[in-house]
Amino acid sequence: MSRPIRIGVQVQPQHATYEHIRDTVRRLEDLGVDVIFNWDHFFPLSGPADGPHFEAWTMLAAIAEQTSRVEFGALVNCNSYRNADLQADMARTIDHISAKGGTGRFIFGTGSGWFERDYDEYGYEFGTVGGRLNALRDALPVIEERWARLNPPPTRKIPVLIGGGGEQKTLRIVARHADIWHSFSDPETLDRKLGILAAHAAEIGRDVGEIEISNEQRADKFDRVDELLERGVTLFTVGISGPEYDVASIEKWIAWRDSIAR
Repeated sequence: MSRPIRIGVQVQPQHATYEHIRDTVRRLEDLGVDVIFNWDHFFPLSGPADGPHFEAWTMLAAIAEQTSRVEFGALVNCNSYRNADLQADMARTIDHISAKGGTGRFIFGTGSGWFERDYDEYGYEFGTVGGRLNALRDALPVIEERWARLNPPPTRKIPVLIGGGGEQKTLRIVARHADIWHSFSDPETLDRKLGILAAHAAEIGRDVGEIEISNEQRADKFDRVDELLERGVTLFTVGISGPEYDVASIEKWIAWRDSIAR
């Protein structure tokens, strides 16, 4: 399946005012990025641990209203923090906010959760890695069923992005539910994991080519992107953080994307 090369930017909602985050989102859309992400945490993941930070889903609704072209979502939602039916309803609502008379642009990025401080301070049970993955596995069919029952329904089949590379559990969930798989792999690791993902997809009769491959990139690293392209990566995602979001680095990624398109 042939797909365009796309650039995603994770605007990490930390160490900045909301106004600065909003202006960064506006500038990124104007520059021509394809997807804008935030993340679903309650505290910073880098820099001062108690620095400024904002919640993901309320911000996603604001991004839906603010933008007109880009797709957007969380990279990624934490399945543990909200029950499955609520997640579905929130996603459907944001999908409609972003549609503005047309088709919605929301991507439902999700994962099993990992940042223990979020759990401890907000009163969620941290449990085990396996238990959290099982909960994600069980939640996704509920979310999909709720989407089919909501009135009004989503404006489109909301794309599901799943992040993570666990070969026995996560990639099985990806094979069954994901439209996009987000990885953090170098080319050699990606080779192995794509083979495992294809095997999991074959077990359930799914064409692995239906799943778009996203890969995490550093803002200043282009040295192996050609190898990732050869392996099927089409969504290249770069994270930028406050207090000063490095939008200049994203301009280089957009120029690279456009050079490939030519």
